[in-house]
Amino acid sequence: MLALTEAAHGPDHPDVAKVLTNLAVLSRAQGRNYIAEPLYRRALLIREKALGLNHVDVATSLANLAALKAAQGTYAEAEHLYRRASKIRKTGPSTPSMP
Repeated sequence: MLALTEAAHGPDHPDVAKVLTNLAVLSRAQGRNYIAEPLYRRALLIREKALGLNHVDVATSLANLAALKAAQGTYAEAEHLYRRASKIRKTGPSTPSMP
């Protein structure tokens, strides 16, 4: 699915970020956080580039990555990511979120 989405839209399209996020969620559910983290990070970078730093979907990506970092015990990074996500959700545009 990832290869098809990248071929259809290009590697930096928000739909690619959605597929990456879904793969990361699946990886976390399987206990494979080492696979999930780079997927979440790539999804975040795509969304920041494509949608802007203050988009609600960026906040979702930040929160996903923060939850992973908290589960890994990297609390300082998790807190930083959660704070960024919270700030976007409080002040950012109200645009529908994608998973």
